[in-house]
Amino acid sequence: MNQNLKKKFLDTALFAAESASKLIQKAPNRSVKTYKSKTDLVTETDIASEEIISNIIKSKYPDHSILAEESGLNQIDDAEYIWVIDPLDGTTNFVHNYPSYAVSIALVHKNKPIVGVVVEMPAMNTYWATDDDGAYCNNKIIKVSQTDSLIQSLLVTGFGYRHDSNWNINMNLFKKFTGATQGVRRLGAAAIDICHAASGTVDGFWEFDLNPWDVAAGVLIAERSGAKVSKMNGEKYSIYDDQILISNGIIHQDMVNIINQYI
Repeated sequence: MNQNLKKKFLDTALFAAESASKLIQKAPNRSVKTYKSKTDLVTETDIASEEIISNIIKSKYPDHSILAEESGLNQIDDAEYIWVIDPLDGTTNFVHNYPSYAVSIALVHKNKPIVGVVVEMPAMNTYWATDDDGAYCNNKIIKVSQTDSLIQSLLVTGFGYRHDSNWNINMNLFKKFTGATQGVRRLGAAAIDICHAASGTVDGFWEFDLNPWDVAAGVLIAERSGAKVSKMNGEKYSIYDDQILISNGIIHQDMVNIINQYI
């Protein structure tokens, strides 16, 4: 692919993410607009953020498709390029003013992310990567940790809104990994969790019940930082899978071995 074209794609994603994050940070009203379920929230800000991102992308690339959390797939379904958008990852955190929510934008070409941008709020850390370069946070290159054992590691996970069998399995995994490591955190925004693994802030991340918009940008950033990405059983991963395991690579098999005891 022409490098100038990819640079334009990245610039568009950065501009869209920055514009949306500024809107979110200035939002005067954090009240809930509607509920997808009892605990799955949508605010006016989610919708406004998605609109500003979509409008920026459509203005530059009207023939591209968009897959977004609030509106689903629009435009043409067989587009060569698909922008995968989470306009406000961590809506519940945002509503409660808990400092962990993000904008996530990825451009997917032939089912693989080629551009990924995540803006972590309210810290305003901007993570980004393309598929032919390293991963960056605030324009400084990032790498995964070098922690070489589970007992020395810090992990992060998340829980879906459905309290089903996967939720029960993850509760057991949370307990198991808490005892096998220096701790497990649960921040409530998958895009940020993945970027924290990419930057070496944590050593590993796993989660069930995810959607492409939760992970598409973060996965590319993680891969370009040197992370190993797989399904939770260690098999090959796609952004359309609903579960994920990310680590610094060194502790990956140890995590898979534990997870396979429960799934």
